[in-house]
Amino acid sequence: MQQMPFAPRGLRVGLLGGSFDPPHAGHLHISHWALKEFGLDQVWWLVSPGNPLKAHGPAPLEKRMAACHALVAHPRIKVTDLERKLGTRYTAETLERLQELYTGVRFVWLMGADNLVSFHKWDRWNDIMQMVPIGVLARPEEQVLAGGSPTARRYARYRLPAGSSIALPFKQAPCWSLLNGPMMDISSSEIRNRGEW
Repeated sequence: MQQMPFAPRGLRVGLLGGSFDPPHAGHLHISHWALKEFGLDQVWWLVSPGNPLKAHGPAPLEKRMAACHALVAHPRIKVTDLERKLGTRYTAETLERLQELYTGVRFVWLMGADNLVSFHKWDRWNDIMQMVPIGVLARPEEQVLAGGSPTARRYARYRLPAGSSIALPFKQAPCWSLLNGPMMDISSSEIRNRGEW
């Protein structure tokens, strides 16, 4: 297992969770985009032991971690196995533990627009909205669905305009912002289906 990342009080950290099964250029693209548009100091990849929403388990964690390390060369993108270390399975639990451990760090939860579409099915999704600001990044053909999703409708008055997205880490939750811009049409499932993983 790796060491816990170091993060002093006041650091702005984006959290990108997922199975990374496998990691790909799209994960890097949204990480670089989030660093810039949300004014983040770092992005932490939370490579999950398993995804509770998926029926079949991912490839072994060690294999996925090694693939992430091989892909990431940016000094401000950190590959972590924090959920394994913390013993958490769901995002809400992970966020609670991180906020206990990293007092004063400004966390932002990052997700693709496709995740916002189904976010209302996540365990304790309303709690997550109340814990940290959320940065949503466009995915091909998902922006319209994301903008009309149950979460987007319920929290419409807490949406930060994309033009003000740089302020997201300083906002009190609930607050979320949806970025539109250049996208990469690639997915882990597509790579698996091609037999390349």
